[in-house]
Amino acid sequence: MAAFSFVCFMAFVALFAPAIAGTKPIVCKYKGHIYFPAMGYFKNTWENPVFQKDRFRKRYPVNLKEKDPLSWAIWPLVYQDPFRRIREGEMPGQPANPSRDEGTPNRYNIFGTDTRGVDIFAQMVHGTTIALLVGFVSMGIASTIGITVGALAGYLGGWTDMIVSRLIEVVMCVPTLVLILALIAIIDRPTIWHVMAVIGCTGWTGIARLTRAEFLKLKQTEFVSAARAMGYKPLRIVFRHILPNAMAPVLVPISFGIASAILIEAGLSFLGFGTPPPNPSWGTMLQTGRNNLDMWWMTFYPGMAIFLAVLAYNLIGEGLQHATDPRLRSN
Repeated sequence: MAAFSFVCFMAFVALFAPAIAGTKPIVCKYKGHIYFPAMGYFKNTWENPVFQKDRFRKRYPVNLKEKDPLSWAIWPLVYQDPFRRIREGEMPGQPANPSRDEGTPNRYNIFGTDTRGVDIFAQMVHGTTIALLVGFVSMGIASTIGITVGALAGYLGGWTDMIVSRLIEVVMCVPTLVLILALIAIIDRPTIWHVMAVIGCTGWTGIARLTRAEFLKLKQTEFVSAARAMGYKPLRIVFRHILPNAMAPVLVPISFGIASAILIEAGLSFLGFGTPPPNPSWGTMLQTGRNNLDMWWMTFYPGMAIFLAVLAYNLIGEGLQHATDPRLRSN
């Protein structure tokens, strides 16, 4: 339950990252209209073009008052940007971010700054969005493929089961990291979505095998025989009657898979093949900190975040395994 609470906390941070750390107003009134500039952190086009037209250059505090004295704004909890350094006088009463080895944790930079003077805390908050996105999107793809393929193989049996089983064995022989590196070498501008797609398309085998085993067991039960006797079509029997009863043990590899996906993305970013800059990533921060070992805060905080995230999902998987396996539950 503690691990589940931590995952919920991470989801909250990822969802409200622009309101926790950023330099764009959460909501502001400018020239008689209400805008939400902080949404630009999720997607650039969501930041209203009026601010580019009026040449704000992402410096909102001073420009809002100069260009519209009647304007007002609600700011994030921490005025720091995950992409750039805060300069002197940008926010009244706040000094410029220190850079290089002077960026130790302080009042305005609670986790310190990197060599460029970019705040570590802001990068970690916005990096949470990428970490969870990688885990949930990649395992969403893997779950869709694995559950569908495993359900059809387990229910239909025969040649379908044999062909699917051989396909699973072939996919299991393909190393995920090697396939990702090959894809990065082929594509001109690889994005994090390509990484998610590869992880999802290679990580469904365990889910498919477990789903197949559950369907082989459940299709012999009485409620399935009753559904056939009532004239229900096979698709309805598979997805309406058998699948809900087979989902509990299938959630276990999905939980472990999310942790594995986060670890793969962090490892790729650490090696320089992950999320392309300037997007903040915990693995990229670790890679930068490796070259500056004297700046301990650049490796400690992102490393701890990766460790806790992976540990939380693994503990959730352990809990689901104990809850769904009667042999473990009886002990």
